[in-house]
Amino acid sequence: MKSPIHAFLCLLCIHSCASAQGQRSSLTYVDPTIGGVGIILEPTRPTVHLPNSMVRTFPMRRDQIDDQISYFPLTLTSHRQACVFAVMPVSGGADESVWNRRFVYDQETITPYFYRTSLQETDDFIEFTPAARSGYFRFTFPGDQEHYLRLGVINNDGGIEVQGRRVITGTETFSGMKAFFYAETDADISGIKYNSASDKRLLLIDAGNGPHIVSFRYGVSFISIEQARKNLLKEIPRWDFDAVKNSAYRAWHNVLSQIKVQGGTLVQKRVFYSALYRCYERMVDINEYGKYYSAYDHRVHESREPFYVDNWLWDTYNALEPLYMILNPDMETEKIRSYITMYGQSGWMPSFALVSGDWPAMTGNHAAAWMADAWFKGLRNFDVKLAYEGLKKNSLEATLLPWRNGPATSLDSFYNAKGYMPGLRPGEIETVKEVHDDWEKRQAVSVTLENSYDDWCLAQLAAFSDTPGDRELFLRRAANYRNVFRVDKGFVWPKDAQGEWIEPFDPRLAGREYFTENNAYTFNWQVKHDLRGLFGLMGGRQQAESKLDQLFREDLGLPKFRFWNIQPDASGLVGQFVMGNEPSFHIPYIYDYLGAPWKTQKRIRMLLDTWFTDNVFGFPGDEDGGGMSSFVVFSMMGFYPVTPGIPVYSIGSPVFDQISIRLPKGRTFAVIARNNSPANVYIQRAALNGKSLPKPWFTHNDMLGGGTLELTMGPHPNRQWGGKEEDSPPSAMEYMPGQKYREDP
Repeated sequence: MKSPIHAFLCLLCIHSCASAQGQRSSLTYVDPTIGGVGIILEPTRPTVHLPNSMVRTFPMRRDQIDDQISYFPLTLTSHRQACVFAVMPVSGGADESVWNRRFVYDQETITPYFYRTSLQETDDFIEFTPAARSGYFRFTFPGDQEHYLRLGVINNDGGIEVQGRRVITGTETFSGMKAFFYAETDADISGIKYNSASDKRLLLIDAGNGPHIVSFRYGVSFISIEQARKNLLKEIPRWDFDAVKNSAYRAWHNVLSQIKVQGGTLVQKRVFYSALYRCYERMVDINEYGKYYSAYDHRVHESREPFYVDNWLWDTYNALEPLYMILNPDMETEKIRSYITMYGQSGWMPSFALVSGDWPAMTGNHAAAWMADAWFKGLRNFDVKLAYEGLKKNSLEATLLPWRNGPATSLDSFYNAKGYMPGLRPGEIETVKEVHDDWEKRQAVSVTLENSYDDWCLAQLAAFSDTPGDRELFLRRAANYRNVFRVDKGFVWPKDAQGEWIEPFDPRLAGREYFTENNAYTFNWQVKHDLRGLFGLMGGRQQAESKLDQLFREDLGLPKFRFWNIQPDASGLVGQFVMGNEPSFHIPYIYDYLGAPWKTQKRIRMLLDTWFTDNVFGFPGDEDGGGMSSFVVFSMMGFYPVTPGIPVYSIGSPVFDQISIRLPKGRTFAVIARNNSPANVYIQRAALNGKSLPKPWFTHNDMLGGGTLELTMGPHPNRQWGGKEEDSPPSAMEYMPGQKYREDP
C-alpha cells in the first residue's frame, strides 16, 4: 500500500498533466508567499480562502522565513486584526510542553484554494481546503506513536467542548463580540485533556496510535454554535476532501480568469496574478444563509442580502474598490449597501468596517469618495439619499480627528469655522483630550487635505440628495486645502490656531503631528480633486512638473535609519517618493495632467520593476488586504483611477503585450501594446476602437462599452502625445454633474 503522501503526489501529477493538455489556468501563476517578509513593516500572509468569503486561514508564524508554525486559526476575522480558534496536529508525548509547542515545517505548498505541509520532527502531514463559512483539514499521521489534535482559544475568553465521540464545539470572545465553531472528526475521539481542569481554552484530543489519517471539518459562525453546524453541513455535507478542494479551485479559476494577459515575463505574470489574488481577500460576506450578526447594533438580523465587512477605506478607496467596479459591479453595490445598513444601525457611516464594528483608523471621510465614484460610474442600485445623509453627518457632525469617531470636538468646531485643522508648535502641549496623543497626534495638514477631497465628493452627490443646495457648502469646504498650502515655500504647511505658519518646519521630517504616515513631500500632491488649482499654487504647470521631478530625486536629509524612526511607513523610497504607502499611488500619474505623460510611463515601469517582484520581498510596504495589490493590477494593465469620483482612467505603460478584461453583460475591454518590451516603455501613439486617441486618458464608459485601447510603444518619449493642456484628464473641481464626463447608466 502506498503512503498517503505518495498517493497525493500521484494525484498531483495527474492533475498537472491534465492541465497541460488544456489552457494554462491563471491560478498556476499565483504565489501567496510573495511579500511574505515585510520590508520594515508587515509581511503578507499566505491566506487560503474563497474569494470574498468568511473563512480565511494561514499558518501562524512570524513571516515566511520563520521555520516554525504555532497553529492554524480556524478563521481570520479581520485582515491583520484578529483570528479565532487554533488547531494543530501533535505526535509523541503529551507532557506540559505540548501546550506551547511550535513545530518545524517543511515541503510547504500554498495556493489560494489548498495548503499542505509536513512537520519535520514527526512527518505529520497537514492539508487544508476552504469553503465559504467552513473549512476542511486532513491530518496524516505516518508514525507509530501517539497522535493528538490540539485545539485552542486565541483571545483568552471562551472555551472548547467535546460533544459525544466525534463532535467538538467552541466559543470565543474577541473585540467585544463572539465567534463559534462546530467541528466533526471522521474517527472516534478516544480521550481528551484540558490544559487546566478549570479552564477549557486549550484542549488535547486523542487521535489514536500508529499510522492513519484523521479528517477535521468545521463551520464557523458569528451567531451561534448551531448556526456553525448548519454552515458546515450546508457547505461540506460529506467526507470528501477532494470535492471541496476542486470546488475551491473552480471558484478561484473563475475570478482570476476574468483578466487574461499575453506577453510579459513569467515574473510579471506571477506578480500580476498574485496581486489579483490578494484583491479578493476582502470585503467578506458574513451573511450565514439568511441571517447575520451585526456588531453595529449588536443584533442578529434576518436578511437574504449579503452583509459585507472588513474594509480599510483609507487604503482601499484608491484602487481596490475602483477595480471591483470594473470586475464585479453588482458585488460592489452590495458592499456599499452594507455600509449604508451599518449607518442605519449605528448612526455613523463607518470608516474601517470590521466584523467587530467600526475601527476609526486613519483620516478622512473616504466612504464619500467610494460612493461618489460608484455613483458616477453608473452603479445606482443603492439608496443615495440615505448614503448622502450619513456621509454629510460624518463630515459636519462627527470628529475629523485621526483614530477617533463620535461627536465633533472643539478642534472640529475650529475646522468648520476657519477651514483648516490647527497644528501645535514644536514642544507645545496637547490640550484637547480627544486627540490620540501618544502616537497618532492631530495630523493637522492631512486631516485638512483629505477632508477637502471628501467634501468635494459630497458636493457631487448633493445634487442627488434631498438638499441639493448643499453643493455650494461642500464646494467651499473642498477648497480648504488652500488654507494649508504655503505659496512662498511651495509646500503644504501647518498653521497654528492664530493662523500663523508654524516654524521651524522641515517638509521631509514632519511626522504625525501634521501628517498621516508620510511627510509634506507626499501630501503636497494629495489634492486629487483640484490638481489644476494645485498647479496654480505651485506657480503653473511648468513649476509643478519640476517640483514633481524633484520629489523622485530629493535627499532624505538624514541617514535612513533615522529617517525611518520618524517616517516608519516611508518604505519603497525613490527620493522622497514613497511607493510603499497608499497616498503615493496616484502621484506618478500626475504627469498626465502636466503635459508630460511620457514621464508617467517611465516612472510606472521603473516602480513596478523595482519594487514588485515575485519573491518574499515582493511588496515595498504594508499590502493592506488588496490596497497595494490593486495598484499593481491597474498599473500593470496600463491605466489607473487617479481621482475616485471622476469616472476616467489615466494611461500609464502596460507591462503586457495584451490584456483583456471580461466585463459584465458579455463585453470585453482590451489593451494592446504593440512593440512592447522592457526598453519600449514609451507610448508613440494611441487609438481607441480604431480612432486616434491624442490624450492620455479614457472614460469609464469607454471601457464598459467594450472595445480596444491600442498603444504603439517605442524606446524614446513622444513628447507631443498627450502634451497639450487640453489633452489632460479633467480636474475634479471643474467637474459638474451633466458634463460630458458624467457616466450615466
